[in-house]
Amino acid sequence: MNKPKLQTLAADLRKQPPRSPHEKLGGYVIAARSLDKCRAFLIGQNGEYNFQPCGLSSFLWEFTDITPDQFKEFVATGASDDEVANWLKSTSKVKEAIRIIRWNNELKCKLISELPDRYQEYYETYIPKFCPQPNKVRFFFDVYDAEEGRL
Repeated sequence: MNKPKLQTLAADLRKQPPRSPHEKLGGYVIAARSLDKCRAFLIGQNGEYNFQPCGLSSFLWEFTDITPDQFKEFVATGASDDEVANWLKSTSKVKEAIRIIRWNNELKCKLISELPDRYQEYYETYIPKFCPQPNKVRFFFDVYDAEEGRL
């Protein structure tokens, strides 16, 4: 692990949230947020944020067929955002741009009511408890942006 380089790249998630799930890295939504959480986890400043297990990141792992351990191992080298973006593109099982675009749009536009039942049950109590304006939460990614003050 290249701890000195990671320390220069990692956000302190005890003081600020990771990037929005809307923000892309390597063309993938969720990826920039997953990278923030991974770097912070590796150097012990992830606060309340989990790198793994993480329900949101699991969508990225499933779509790309990249495991959290593969991702963590590469991030631990001290790779920059651009290096991680290139690694994601080359390592992902999905190469067709239109499939990635469709997947991104599907997730960005996914309503809470379209999520699997386990997510709907979880968010039923989570949203009113952690989102300052729960009535503004309509889409899956809104949960994170509302809770972290971006919505």
